[in-house]
Amino acid sequence: MATVYDIIKGINQAAANAYDGTHDSRYTEEGKETPIGLNREEGCPINDSRVMDGFKVRMSGPKLMITYQSEIPMRDFHNSKMADEIEQIYSKIASFLKKEYKKITGETLTLTSDGDADILAQNMSKVRTWVQCLKTYTVGGLKDVVPVGEPSEDRLEAGFKTFLEQGGFGKRPDNDTRKDG
Repeated sequence: MATVYDIIKGINQAAANAYDGTHDSRYTEEGKETPIGLNREEGCPINDSRVMDGFKVRMSGPKLMITYQSEIPMRDFHNSKMADEIEQIYSKIASFLKKEYKKITGETLTLTSDGDADILAQNMSKVRTWVQCLKTYTVGGLKDVVPVGEPSEDRLEAGFKTFLEQGGFGKRPDNDTRKDG
């Protein structure tokens, strides 16, 4: 059974293995291609124009938040199926993270989607658009983690609690000549 620290460390290493070039066997140590499913993997990096896209991960309690960003041409921005395409990219990213996590730790990673991706598209020029997306997953196996936003319980020591109830430091010393208030 993995600890919370081991699970987070495995997820971070799996995301770190998604550097640009992992999809090309010329740039990997094992000589194997490991496609992620990003748009930058299509075409030749020397001859074709590159698509700038990538993702990052962060944890918030038992939730894994995957942020995806990309540049898209304006003709793709007006595509009515852009949300579906982004959901497909997210499913490929989640699949990649699960495979890499299994390869690194030898254990399985369970990611449950918490809904659709939040998509923010902004114009950079009349030709290109910048897209930022966020999708949240619940990580299975994180039992000891308290969700962010839940109220905390008071765990003050009795001595400190009585100190606070007295109103601070108590009465003023005899050599204190400051005015009250």
